[in-house]
Amino acid sequence: MICSVEKENYPDLLKIWEKTVKETHNFLKPEDFEFYKYRVPYYFTHLSLFVYQDSKGRIKGFLGISKDKVEMLFIDSAFRGKGIGKKFMDFTFNNLKINKVDVNEQNEKAVAFFNHLGFKTIGRSEVDKEGKSYPILYLEKPIS
Repeated sequence: MICSVEKENYPDLLKIWEKTVKETHNFLKPEDFEFYKYRVPYYFTHLSLFVYQDSKGRIKGFLGISKDKVEMLFIDSAFRGKGIGKKFMDFTFNNLKINKVDVNEQNEKAVAFFNHLGFKTIGRSEVDKEGKSYPILYLEKPIS
């Protein structure tokens, strides 16, 4: 089930973020990982956050939305490949009418996931929003 996030869930989200980034963002320098880990709770306060919970209320992943795009999508690695990311993106597209996402170019699995869902690259930046040398792809899914 997808539901909105309470502030008391932030530590759980940070744990999922940390675990997932360590497994999927092997291109990050250790000092940059620590920089982002420190910044993530701040980012949470500027996003609309949603979690995917199982029937027992355990959080399996989370989604962060700015006003017009997906800023974060992190699924606990124990539950990746089980359709949670697709459910989040269907929710985002169908309920929130959001069809844009930014993704690290070096995160090849994420790029492949979004391409599989019909997203196309509409732009690219050599640096991320923090000005660090991690290229970002701007993706958009055509609205039919």
